[in-house]
Amino acid sequence: MRLDKFLKVARLAKRRSEAHEALEHGRILKEGAALKPAYAVKPGDLLEIRYARRTVIVRIREVPLRVTPGVRPADLYEVLDVRDE
Repeated sequence: MRLDKFLKVARLAKRRSEAHEALEHGRILKEGAALKPAYAVKPGDLLEIRYARRTVIVRIREVPLRVTPGVRPADLYEVLDVRDE
């Protein structure tokens, strides 16, 4: 699944276009490197997401094959650290 779509499905971004824009501006990192919107998310990935006033580090637990009503966003990732800026 594309990273911009995953961020929307996992509710880490309100809209896919918002996630796409954050990725284009380098606000989502993996191992210190900015990611592209088409990056294929894999379980185990550590992502650093920079919001306006905080930074959140999450580990991807699961990537759904399809988006269905049974997909619970909280089960897709775990928050490892939250830093207010």
